[in-house]
Amino acid sequence: MRRMLTALVVLVLAGAAAGCSSSAGPDSSGGVDRVKVGVIPIVDVAPIYLGQQRGFFGSRKIELSMESGQGGAVIVPGVVSGQFQFGFSNLTSLLIAQTKNVPVKAVAAGVASTGQAGKDFGGVAVRGDSPIKDAAGLAGQKIAVNTLKNIGDTTVRESVRKAGGDPATISFVEIPFANMPAAVQNGQVDAAWVVEPSLSQITAAGGRVVAWNYVDAAPELTVAAYFTSTKLAADNPGLVKRFTEAITESLTYAGAHPDEVRAALATYTKIDPKLRETLTLPEWPAQINRASVQALADLGARDGIFGTASPDLTKILP
Repeated sequence: MRRMLTALVVLVLAGAAAGCSSSAGPDSSGGVDRVKVGVIPIVDVAPIYLGQQRGFFGSRKIELSMESGQGGAVIVPGVVSGQFQFGFSNLTSLLIAQTKNVPVKAVAAGVASTGQAGKDFGGVAVRGDSPIKDAAGLAGQKIAVNTLKNIGDTTVRESVRKAGGDPATISFVEIPFANMPAAVQNGQVDAAWVVEPSLSQITAAGGRVVAWNYVDAAPELTVAAYFTSTKLAADNPGLVKRFTEAITESLTYAGAHPDEVRAALATYTKIDPKLRETLTLPEWPAQINRASVQALADLGARDGIFGTASPDLTKILP
C-alpha cells in the first residue's frame, strides 16, 4: 500500500504539472455546476447524500453526483486530476499528501469521533473468546487495519501506548473493512480496527471492543474532511464556497436528524436494515477540530509515516 501511495503521488504531481483542470462548470440550462465528489461507501459520508436529498446543493446551483473509491489513496489523485471536483478522505491521508506537496486543501469537516469510549463508531475488536482483555493486551498481536501506515495504525498504537503496552511490537496487516468480521472470527488476525457497520457485525457475533482508538487519540477527534484541489480553489472560488456552505449545512442537518441519516444509508450501502437501526453513528460537527488534527500529525510523525517531512496544517486546513 505504501508503494501504491507513492506511485499515485508521482502520477498526481505529473498531472498537476501538465495542467490538468477541473471539468466542473455551468451547464447550458442556467448556470448549474455539475460536480463529482469522490467518496467511500461507508456511514461517514451519509450527510452528503442526505444533503443532496434535502436540496442543500441544488439550492446553491450544484448538480451533485458521488463516485465511490476505496479510500484516499485513490480519491486524492482523482481530485487533483479533475476526475472529481471534491473528495472525502481521512485527515492522515491528507496530511501525508501535504508532506509530498500534492496540491490539495480541505474545505469542510467530514466526520468526527463521538469522543465516548463505549459509544464510538470505531474501535479495536476481538473475538469473544480472545485472551485479549484491554488495549495493553494488543501489544505483540496481529491487528487488521484497512490501510497500512495511516490513521488506523497510528491511533491504535496510541491506545496501546496509553494503556502501558509496547506499540512497536504490533504486527499490522491490511484487510478491507468489509472482510474484517470474518478475519476476526476465523482467527486470521488477533484483532481488527473496525468502523461501522463492521464494528456492530463483530459485536453481534459475540466479539468485544478492547480499545477505542479514536477516543484515545484526541478529544473530539476530526477523523476526515472534504477537500478539493488548490487549482479549483484558485480558479473557481465561488463554487468552492457554495459547496462548502452546502456540505456544512448537510453536516449540521445530519447531526440533528439521526433517523433520516439511517434511512439515507439504504440509498448507497447494503447494510442490513436491522443493523442500520442499531449501529453507532459518528458525530458530524460543522467545524474541523484543529487541535485534534495536530494530534494526528504528531502521532504520524512519532510513528514515521511522513518520512522526514513534517505536516504543515496551514497548507491543508481551511
